[in-house]
Amino acid sequence: MNLDKPYFFCGIGGSGMLPLALIVQGRGGHIAGSDRALDQAKSSDKFGFLRDRGIPLFPQDGSGVTSGDQIFVASAAVEDTVPDAMRARELDCERLTRAELLALLFNDAQNRIAVGGTSGKSTVTGMIGWILHALGRDPTVMNGAVMKNFATPDQLFASALVGTGPDFVSEVDESDGSIALYRPSVAVLNNITLDHKSLDELRHLFGGFAAKAEKVIVNMDDGEARLLAAVLPADKLVSYGLKREADLMATGIAEEPYAIAFTVTDHRSGEAVPLKLAVPGRHNASNALAALAAVTATGIGLGEATEALSGFTGLRRRFELIGEAGGVTVIDDFGHNPDKIAATLQTLHAFPGRLLLFFQPHGYNPLRTMGRELGETFITNMAEEDVLLMPDPVYHGGTTDKSIGSAVVTDAVADHGRHAEHLPTREQCGDRLIELARPGDRIIIMGARDDTLTAFAEGLVTRLGN
Repeated sequence: MNLDKPYFFCGIGGSGMLPLALIVQGRGGHIAGSDRALDQAKSSDKFGFLRDRGIPLFPQDGSGVTSGDQIFVASAAVEDTVPDAMRARELDCERLTRAELLALLFNDAQNRIAVGGTSGKSTVTGMIGWILHALGRDPTVMNGAVMKNFATPDQLFASALVGTGPDFVSEVDESDGSIALYRPSVAVLNNITLDHKSLDELRHLFGGFAAKAEKVIVNMDDGEARLLAAVLPADKLVSYGLKREADLMATGIAEEPYAIAFTVTDHRSGEAVPLKLAVPGRHNASNALAALAAVTATGIGLGEATEALSGFTGLRRRFELIGEAGGVTVIDDFGHNPDKIAATLQTLHAFPGRLLLFFQPHGYNPLRTMGRELGETFITNMAEEDVLLMPDPVYHGGTTDKSIGSAVVTDAVADHGRHAEHLPTREQCGDRLIELARPGDRIIIMGARDDTLTAFAEGLVTRLGN
């Protein structure tokens, strides 16, 4: 990549843009940026964090794009009509998408671990990054979520780690097709399920992703991933699973409200190692197997990798306990597609207590793509006493078709005998949650692409305490 020119990140506060900007800065690049949320006075802590690192921030009005020497990096959410983008065209700036810049960095590394799949990418990336860090490999890690192990009072938004070692670990995105840009040494494939694209498109993208890698880590519990594994050369495949026969398996699973313990067995060597994770749920046992398979594929021993992984403390907004007040527990979670939501609800229902579910769709387009599947997920995984509340989807501006909204999910759920309500605003949902809550309940805040959901969850704890 070119470090002689300055970089301008349009949409710098995005979950994929912020860590990328920090990595470029960590490599010696000069960066600046803008963000629509900054103009709307949202996420002030995040932008204060960036300013504290000497990153100039500008309104998204074109004022920060001042020279044709700048390399203009735009997130997928930035439309061509945004003034920054228009100014970059006028000045004939070199332009890169977020994914193109990340691929340049990633593909230049010696040991490249790419984590793909519809669900679990950020957690597996964080687990791999923590194992490599704990074992002294000093990796570079690009994540879409804050890794709690690396978060400090001075580094609150630790979604990136800039190391000097040979390892570059990154989650890679299939939603915009950019997964095709990466050339991994080790490719991790957690699952292939409906989210942003059709299954036919996903099969093609993940097939190409696996074909380019030297080793492919595949979840045998996922039907689509298993089909892809069937056509891979045997010497290229490392499989894992909780249910299906695989190279790495978890047995003797014992769940706790905020932890899970099991034995990791490597059927290739016969080695069996106990592991207790500080994050809950069977989906995280599966994520742990993916991470262990990836690092052992690079030559790290299973025993030392497992010992390191026991110290992994999780990611921000992944089943994160916000607090408890008045006998009611509030949990913040990134669940936004059918797989993620199902995993969260199954983890919660392993223990008693009514669930008061708040789910904010991450846009109108996802509701058109998977509204029916979201409804089926809640119908299948809600208990009779649970309650689902949904506001209107996230909308940050721009052009989009709003003809299908949250009611498409709540109506379907209510039609099948579960309690579901669509209330247009988050404030209305919050009032309703406080009205419904009683001791023993658990309130779960679910959704993506909105950093203020955590503040909403924290506010509920305060209101419950009052």
